Amino acid sequence: MTVAPATPTRERPSRSSGGGTGDAWRVIVLNDNHNTFEGVAAALSRVLPGVDFDQGMTLANRIHSAGQAVVWSGHREQAELYWQGLEDFGLTMAPLER
Repeated sequence: MTVAPATPTRERPSRSSGGGTGDAWRVIVLNDNHNTFEGVAAALSRVLPGVDFDQGMTLANRIHSAGQAVVWSGHREQAELYWQGLEDFGLTMAPLER
């Protein structure tokens, strides 16, 4: 009796948290009791590309109403940069997440 050779097991590539294709990184601002709507809008308009003061006010209202809002999503390196910039303006930030 002959036994057929076993097929080698192949491992699936692991998903790293460092990059590649996958979900976008989210920058989330939390509601707090020490930033004004105008201050949040100003910070968002200074840090985030394409966000003017009026759009910042819309986001500030969303942050206030929902308790938090995703204000930007995309590549990890840019998310880290925008997250840090908003924190430097004194906004209350959630940890970066995918």
